[in-house]
Amino acid sequence: MTAIAGFWSFGAEDVGASCERMLRSQAIYGPHGSASWDGGEIALGRALHRLLPEDIHDRGPQVGSSGLVLVADVRLDNRDALAAKLGLEGRDRPDAAILLGALERWGDDAVARLLGDFAFALWDPGKRRLTLARDFMGQRPLHYHRGRDFFGVSSMAKGLHTLPGVPYAPDMAAAAEFVALLPEAGSRTFFEGISKVEAGHIVTVTPEGISSRPYWNPNLEPLNLRDDEYLEAMRAQMDRAVRVRLRGAETKAATTLSAGLDSSVVTATAARLMGDKAKLFAFTSVPRAGYDLPSLRGSIGDEGALAAATAALYPNIEHVLVGAGGHNPLNRLDRNFFLFERPVLNLCNQAWFNSILDGAKARGCTMILTGAFGNMSFSWQGMDKLARLLERGRLVSLAREAAALRRNDIRLGTILSQTIGPFLPVPVWKAIARLRGSSRDLTAFTAIHPALLGQVDAARGGFDLSFRPRRDGAATRVAALSRTDIGGYSKGLLGGWGIDMRDPTADRELVEFCLRVPAEQYLRGGVPRALARRAFADRLPPAVAAEQRKGYQAVDWHEGLSAARQELREEVGRIAATDEAAGALDTQKMQTLLDNWPEGGWHKPEVFQPYRLALMRGVSTGHFIRKATRSNG
Repeated sequence: MTAIAGFWSFGAEDVGASCERMLRSQAIYGPHGSASWDGGEIALGRALHRLLPEDIHDRGPQVGSSGLVLVADVRLDNRDALAAKLGLEGRDRPDAAILLGALERWGDDAVARLLGDFAFALWDPGKRRLTLARDFMGQRPLHYHRGRDFFGVSSMAKGLHTLPGVPYAPDMAAAAEFVALLPEAGSRTFFEGISKVEAGHIVTVTPEGISSRPYWNPNLEPLNLRDDEYLEAMRAQMDRAVRVRLRGAETKAATTLSAGLDSSVVTATAARLMGDKAKLFAFTSVPRAGYDLPSLRGSIGDEGALAAATAALYPNIEHVLVGAGGHNPLNRLDRNFFLFERPVLNLCNQAWFNSILDGAKARGCTMILTGAFGNMSFSWQGMDKLARLLERGRLVSLAREAAALRRNDIRLGTILSQTIGPFLPVPVWKAIARLRGSSRDLTAFTAIHPALLGQVDAARGGFDLSFRPRRDGAATRVAALSRTDIGGYSKGLLGGWGIDMRDPTADRELVEFCLRVPAEQYLRGGVPRALARRAFADRLPPAVAAEQRKGYQAVDWHEGLSAARQELREEVGRIAATDEAAGALDTQKMQTLLDNWPEGGWHKPEVFQPYRLALMRGVSTGHFIRKATRSNG
């Protein structure tokens, strides 16, 4: 990974000095040396964090024979194929050099040819044009600010905040939408006056203005293959997606390993590819010893045994159990703000993931594999098949599938909601949810200020806040993939732990293949996620391949939170004393929750929703707002 910066002056400023300040402020993300290029009116630079074998050849901004200048934060997964098409010897070239060759050959059209994680800035002196772009998932961040007489671009907002004229304040509309769980769509960030290049977009900057356009438009036309061909293609796609992400970590790597399909398949595939001479550390979050309270209905509170069964199949896996339930989820709030420059969505999950990162760093790992997007790609549950059968009038097939689901212990309410939910008016859907004990009203699971509900409703842009199922599974998944901008998280992990997070389940070719697989392959004979279970059954223990329940990491989260209740009260007090935060959050509700602390029932929705969701997300957002306003400590 690399932190990049650029400063373009439309006046008479010292562009080199400004660019250097931006790089110094991002040194935590690039500790292995910085370098810059000064073109008089514009300067570009990068601060390097060596993770790939070819990074040793990275000398700084890439300058092409055509005069183009590039700074890039990039891991090219198809570097060899690109180098061959370009007629380049790729062995001693950093990925940025191959990227520059592609941009010189194909211009903006090169971006759609790139596989991997990237963000870059390309200067064309002849056209006086700056081109910015990010990968389709936004795995690498890229921010910018257009001032009256300058343009700045930086991996993280802290680089732009070194420039005079860039405000240091929270974007309150973005904060309100975050609390309301709206998608992070558009170029807005959590800082006022700072924009981002959207995932899957190209931004063009000229002295006259800025334009943005998407380049990722996946083909959603369903495939028509034989059953065995779907299985073979899925295995090949997963093998490739994991293999390319092992570059630079072929002999030692880390993974997150739960009891679920996603992380289990990624871990098993990595172990197979790495071989017996390598070491793969598989980390599983488990509750403290002796914890015996119930979990949420239909979930696994302790995933240790099932994860251990997967790890035991592979001699090169060292299984590591970590616990975070007793950890104070508030003790890294300031560090989160500095590293991620955004509020964290789930502080309770962040606690156990921090413990995993601590363990990976202590064992000398510089890369961790995850399966965070598996349920939107290769292990899609396929329940949208039910609504399609109803819509097409295939009632006999629908009845057979529903009966098979019931035989596999899928709840009748789940079957009905997936079948008729997409066709119900939102008020009816919400009423049914309330009868089932799961409120879909925004105020039930968020701490948004009631006065902002109208603003959120106006900003949602067609997004259904009732979370009613959709008929179109592919469209659902495309929307879910871009719902949260993960670039800041990824960069923060690198800065805080020196670990590169790589997710094979978010591989572009894998995702594009999975989006085209018909729902009938995913839901088959009453078995959701059937394609993944069939394709990878030989890599997993039978119990893991057949498991229907969801993993529930940090089931003992409430113990650490309860122990930190006084600190939590103090933080809520500071948030309430910050005018901007108090205007966005229902701090009275948050204080009432503190005053009425539960004696138990943490596994019940009526306790889980207000405390783990509403209160903790409110604290995360409120803390960000008060730090960004530089208020009360």
